[in-house]
Order: sequence, then structure tokens, then C-alpha cells
Amino acid sequence: MAMDEAVQAANSLHGRGVADNEVFVLAQDDSVTNAVADHSEAERIGADETGLGTDFKNMFQSQGDELRSKMEEIGLSQNEAESYEKTLNEGKILLICKDDNQSNFLGY
Repeated sequence: MAMDEAVQAANSLHGRGVADNEVFVLAQDDSVTNAVADHSEAERIGADETGLGTDFKNMFQSQGDELRSKMEEIGLSQNEAESYEKTLNEGKILLICKDDNQSNFLGY
């Protein structure tokens, strides 16, 4: 159910005029991240957003460090990233909207 809600929310943001490259999905489980991204207008946080150096560094980090690093690279503070990591640890899916007019962080 959470994946369906995340897909609907991502598509809803897109329907309200938020550009495709301004909505990101992140989950503790990469397969969940990929499934939501594949079925919605949300993007994965990848090398385009974090840079190749961070993308390479993430290959050698723990899952928690990688998640926090990705969130910080797209503009969340360290404290925000730590807080949202706890949300991800609960199995929730995080949608991050970077649009200046609709800055949102949603958990599903």
C-alpha cells in the first residue's frame, strides 16, 4: 500500500507542475526505490545529483551512511538527513520535492 501511495503522491506533484527532475524517491530497500521510480514521475537520487565522487564513495558505506549522504547531497541538512533516515528505517518511503514553490518531504 505504501508504494501505491508514494507513486500517487509523486504523480500528483508532477500534475501540479513540479518538474520530473525535482521529485526524488528514497527507501531503505533499493528495490522499493526502483519500483516507485519506475511507476511514477519520481527520480532516483543518482550520480547526476550527488556527483560521481559521492556515488563512488557510497559503494563503500553502510546503508545508513549512504542514505544520509544522498539526502545531504540534494539539500537536506545533516540533522534533517538523520531524522529522515529514522523514517526510512521504519520501512517508510520518502518523497523529496525540491521545487522552490512546493518544498516537501513526505513519508509513506
